[in-house]
Amino acid sequence: MKKRAILILGLSILLLGACATPQESAKPEAPPTAVEPTEPPTASEPTTAPVPTETPPEVTEPGLPFELISTAFEQGQSIPAQYSCDGEDISPSLAWGDPPADAQSLALIMDDPDAPGGTWDHWVVFNIPVELRELPEAVSAELLPAIFGKNSWGRSDYGGPCPPGGTHRYFFKLYALDINLSLDQNANKTQVLAAMEGH
Repeated sequence: MKKRAILILGLSILLLGACATPQESAKPEAPPTAVEPTEPPTASEPTTAPVPTETPPEVTEPGLPFELISTAFEQGQSIPAQYSCDGEDISPSLAWGDPPADAQSLALIMDDPDAPGGTWDHWVVFNIPVELRELPEAVSAELLPAIFGKNSWGRSDYGGPCPPGGTHRYFFKLYALDINLSLDQNANKTQVLAAMEGH
């Protein structure tokens, strides 16, 4: 029987565009104040016209930010057993907002930096169509028009959390790229990251 461990999710992304800042909360307007009349200028004083004040243009809220979330669990919370080797070992559902306008493809990497022998790669997917905004639960290479690269088990599929013990963190990283990568299902994370360099 495998030892159960607390599994922690960390969702992080590489942004290639600027993030929108949250809007400030509305502040109540101050009541209008009366303006005291002034005496007209004398002939020796120059007259100046009042400078009109312009209302700044209204800032419109952009589309959803390019932020990766899971609808299966919250960031920083335990990953349910069904997504691990103690359960069904299926991939969780993921969703994200609009990528930068010049994006041509997306890449997804899930890894565990707390593995005893160094970072363990659980999931490597690239050339994900830029039109997609989510991956359903239990997605596979047969169901997704993308390429599944090699994980640390040497398989081209999702491999869920399966730590030998202790508490591990799992990071899901989504990349927006301005190209499609010229790699196949034999590519591992190192090769995918190298091909993404500068893109």
